[in-house]
Amino acid sequence: MLRHAIAPSRRYTKASHDVVRHSRLTSDAKILLLAVQGLPEEMAARPLGEHARKLGITGRAYQKSKEQLVAHGYVHEWRDQGERGRWVTEQLLSNVPLTPEEASALRHGRTEQPPSARKPTVGDPAGRVAGRQLPVGEEQEKNCPHPPSEARPEDRPEGRPEVRPEVGLQVALGPEAAEGERVLLSLRHVRRELYLGVKEARGLAELAGRWLLRGVSAGELRRVLTSELPGDGVRSAVGFLRFRLLHKMPPELPAAPSPEPAATPPRVAELVACTVVGPEGDVHVFRPLSDETECGPCRRRAAWERWEERKHLAEAEPEPLPWRERFAKLGASCPGDEGAVHRA
Repeated sequence: MLRHAIAPSRRYTKASHDVVRHSRLTSDAKILLLAVQGLPEEMAARPLGEHARKLGITGRAYQKSKEQLVAHGYVHEWRDQGERGRWVTEQLLSNVPLTPEEASALRHGRTEQPPSARKPTVGDPAGRVAGRQLPVGEEQEKNCPHPPSEARPEDRPEGRPEVRPEVGLQVALGPEAAEGERVLLSLRHVRRELYLGVKEARGLAELAGRWLLRGVSAGELRRVLTSELPGDGVRSAVGFLRFRLLHKMPPELPAAPSPEPAATPPRVAELVACTVVGPEGDVHVFRPLSDETECGPCRRRAAWERWEERKHLAEAEPEPLPWRERFAKLGASCPGDEGAVHRA
């Protein structure tokens, strides 16, 4: 391969080979990094997304490039609340990878050496800062109250056992809400833009618990919250997740059919005396099923006796004559009808 390269004398950007030959950065990420690096000071204060739009890097391509630069330490972001309560995002872009501690030191202008005692602290003592407020995307919703402070051992009433934090969470939120909070906190491992703090996840735990109460598993809830995200990214993770939890909530499970009432037990009849008296004059009792007056053994014995009597009567009767003899006897008793009998 032939190569022809002339070093420019002006209007150029110094690029490190570590950036140009980086195997895990896409071409869009490298171009964005080098383009912002060569901007003058008056233009570098604009957001990174605005510079990307001027280069034609928008949508998912910009999100992917930014994620790569953040993951490899070239871009760092901080979101703070200003003096008037408005949230401001501050970005730092470096041509060399920086750790979060190094980036924070550059942001605040600190060096590794402690400040000299001859230089006094800049500025006058300031008054107490007003209370912080939620971002614009979250101030429309109900705020989550601060959790109660833990009681010291000497302030705990006698006889009351100490409650561990995880046990207290189960009691305060319920098992479904606690499981929903764990799902919300795990979203940061699936999509970085869905990062939630502990207090933010606690505020959405009740909504997530309703999903679990309606038959949705923890895996299905995580898939619904992390799929089909907006193409231009998620501005506020709390506002986006609250909107999706409310508007995509599944219907309630149908109520379980009420159990059929237990059948009333049959009435137990009282004992009555059998009308059949034993051979020795003894009287016995039984529990009737309806209106019978004799017990079962006595009724069976009476039925057996009636069958024996009918059997003896049937055996005492003479056997019937055969049909030929009956016809012959009939013909002998009617002499005028012999021809009719023979014709028959």
